Amino acid sequence: MSAKDTLIAELREHALVIGEVTLTSGATASYYVDAKRAILRPAGFLALGELVAAEAERLGATAVGGMTMGADPVACAALAGGADVKAFFVRKETKAHGLQRRVEGPFLTDEDRCLVVEDVVTTGGSTVKALEALQAEGRTVVGVVSVLDRLAGGGERIEQAAGAPYVALATIDDVYPGRPAN
Repeated sequence: MSAKDTLIAELREHALVIGEVTLTSGATASYYVDAKRAILRPAGFLALGELVAAEAERLGATAVGGMTMGADPVACAALAGGADVKAFFVRKETKAHGLQRRVEGPFLTDEDRCLVVEDVVTTGGSTVKALEALQAEGRTVVGVVSVLDRLAGGGERIEQAAGAPYVALATIDDVYPGRPAN
């Protein structure tokens, strides 16, 4: 089984939750995909690492990360998958103490080429915030990868904000093809 097939199977088995939920955007949906429930298991993590490392290599990325929580396991999987990159996490707000950084991890330089990652994309709001934080620091973004895209318009919004290609490793069509409209 390919890494993509394994990832989809793990998402279907462990991450798909059927029932009414409120999404980050505030909208309600009749299903939810909690990708962390799949990618923080050995098979899902291994498959994800292989896929994200391949994307990082394809795009020539030297750093992988995104908005904290959604991006954390994805960036770590890239490292575990053998990507020769730095991992970083973007805070929602600049830290008020210590080094007062918004982008945590090894310091990014002007030469770094950032691959922004996310677990699940619906509207793309949190990914766009991570992109804005990196752009405010003058960082180069070479692409964006999500574990799963709910196909609700977020991918297009992200690609426009990034000015770089967006790739979803899986979509809701792969994981829940017979789903209701929302």
